[in-house]
Amino acid sequence: QVQLVESGGGLVQAGGSLRLSCSASGRTFSSYAMAWFRQTPGKERQFVAAIAWGGTRRYYADSVKGRFIISRDSTKNTGLQMNSLNADDTAVYYCATTHSYSATWYSTRDSDYDYWGQGTQVTVSS
Repeated sequence: QVQLVESGGGLVQAGGSLRLSCSASGRTFSSYAMAWFRQTPGKERQFVAAIAWGGTRRYYADSVKGRFIISRDSTKNTGLQMNSLNADDTAVYYCATTHSYSATWYSTRDSDYDYWGQGTQVTVSS
């Protein structure tokens, strides 16, 4: 089992920045791909960013490309640096992970991820 805990959410003005963190515990983390998704009330969960466990492959949704940066360290932490935030970024943000045999694999589909955090609220005021 893997447990994920997100932190770093909050209220920020449009144009500002936030950094989300996701801390993993449980089984070995090094061979797990990581991703961030977000969801607003009444809407489906939306892919934001993903990083393969090898760390060399990253992928971003078009809506955040150039503004968000996903990262991971050598242990059990994943980060999402969010810059130039706007009201459309307001959502609950979730980190997710799943084991991968490939160091370059990632997915944009939430159904491909087995473990999820509880979510952290990000609110951008205009």
